Amino acid sequence: MNIQLALDRMEIAEAIELTKKVEDSIDWIEVGTSLIKEFGVTSIQELKQAFPDKTIVADIKTIDNARYEFELCFKSGADVATVMGVSPLVTIDACMEVAQRYNKKVMIDLLNTSAEQKKALLKYEDAIFCDHVSKDEQEEAGSQNRGTARNELVDFSAVQVAVAGGITLESIGRLRETLHPAVVIIGSAITKASSPNEAAAQFKQICMEEK
Repeated sequence: MNIQLALDRMEIAEAIELTKKVEDSIDWIEVGTSLIKEFGVTSIQELKQAFPDKTIVADIKTIDNARYEFELCFKSGADVATVMGVSPLVTIDACMEVAQRYNKKVMIDLLNTSAEQKKALLKYEDAIFCDHVSKDEQEEAGSQNRGTARNELVDFSAVQVAVAGGITLESIGRLRETLHPAVVIIGSAITKASSPNEAAAQFKQICMEEK
């Protein structure tokens, strides 16, 4: 499993400084939605410049105007950009087309996506599908419910899956067994830890263990 470090609600310089502490234990770097909203694509450019050998994920959460937004992300150095699964299929078609043109990847965020729409999305075999519990849901219900899979009605075994939302050292093993993710997206469990380096190393050790 690849570890994707989610960077949100901080300054760009703080994000770079924090990532330097944990870069040996993480694989992908997510330029979070809040960073992009506050600082624009400069946040993507500066993270890619600081970590040129890491996969940079622009969590732009596109839902419309896909070609323009995805081209912005890829021209700024992103290797992966996100689109919401509830988007019209024509929007996701555009995301896939732009990604193919730039030789980049699309991550489809399944937050609040219906089972019917998820089945329709399975045609995008080259995409990464993100099973996501929102920040608001985490704060309302607590992360103890994070292990509940929302994809039980849809078979995602043939595609790459990422999981996001309240992942902890206690829950990551269960998620590996139930969702078999290629990517685990971890934010505050690393960024808010008393020792981010130690926390990231612990996650990395679990990810490297045999199933």
